[in-house]
Amino acid sequence: MPSSWQWVEKKTDRDMKLQKRIAKQRIRRARHVRNRIRAAGRLRLSIFRSNQQIYAQIIDDTEGRTLVSASSIEKALGGPKANNGNTAAAQRVGKALAERASAAGIKEVAFDRGIYKYHGRIAALADAAREGGLSF
Repeated sequence: MPSSWQWVEKKTDRDMKLQKRIAKQRIRRARHVRNRIRAAGRLRLSIFRSNQQIYAQIIDDTEGRTLVSASSIEKALGGPKANNGNTAAAQRVGKALAERASAAGIKEVAFDRGIYKYHGRIAALADAAREGGLSF
């Protein structure tokens, strides 16, 4: 029978394998998404999600610059002290991004969800951006 320290070591090995598998899935997902976006040839709506905030920007890859951006850390959209790690904050960011994009004359973009699944906050931001006038 193994002693207790061997069991702990096996448990951490199993956890490491799980973390590696999840990391590989994220890399594969990001490659798949980015290759499809390159084929579209549009401006790119890129998303970054942390536990407490969400950020979105529209990028022109031919020039390599950001045209429009919005994030939940802005005071008008919640501020840095508020709990913005929810779908309501993502909807606010999506709506603000769509308004700023329409003011800049941007109508069509390609949605780059990156390593994230289209679910929860990512889907809420995308739906709000569509309601605001962006098409993707």
